[in-house]
Amino acid sequence: MNIAILLYEGVTALDAIGPYEVLASMPDAKVYFVAKKPGVITTHTGVPCLHADLALSEMPAPDIFLLPGCPDPSNVAGDKETIAWIQKAHRTSTWSTSVCTGALILGAAGILDGLTATTHWMFHDALKNYGARPTLQRVVREGKVITAAGVSSGIDMALSLAAAEYGDDIAQEIQLIIEYDPEPPFNAGSPVKAPKHIIDSLQQKFAHLAP
Repeated sequence: MNIAILLYEGVTALDAIGPYEVLASMPDAKVYFVAKKPGVITTHTGVPCLHADLALSEMPAPDIFLLPGCPDPSNVAGDKETIAWIQKAHRTSTWSTSVCTGALILGAAGILDGLTATTHWMFHDALKNYGARPTLQRVVREGKVITAAGVSSGIDMALSLAAAEYGDDIAQEIQLIIEYDPEPPFNAGSPVKAPKHIIDSLQQKFAHLAP
């Protein structure tokens, strides 16, 4: 099973690396990082850098592809070469997936039209521009399309995908291997749970990224 994780300048590292740890543990899985050109890709924080193994043209039909997000996905969502690759890959993929604002890249490729989908909570309105129905669910599966909410939810999405492909036992083995048993110190990981002043503060700080 060939799995392609898209990289591009400014990508959020955990969007890609979190799911990678799960997907690379699936039986017979071969996970590749792909980009327009192979080589070093700088993440949105500048550190760490990630490395693309293959050019998009070298992986035209992955069984699974994953689109990680970034604080401002407009550049990659507007890149014709990348969007054309996504559209072609989606025609033959077993699973087409995204994490965080990677859903907006799926949307730009026309894949979310008429579907329920999730992304980072600050970008739900942007999903509507692509014909999607946004939801605060952490992971949403619509046919072969799976979208995950913000950043850390990519691990949940990948475990759900592992269960769909190989059954619950394999997915649980992988979960135990990575000891994914989160106990966050605060109950503030969702806009449904976080205090209002925290939500307001973040919206002000990131108002410049509003789609």
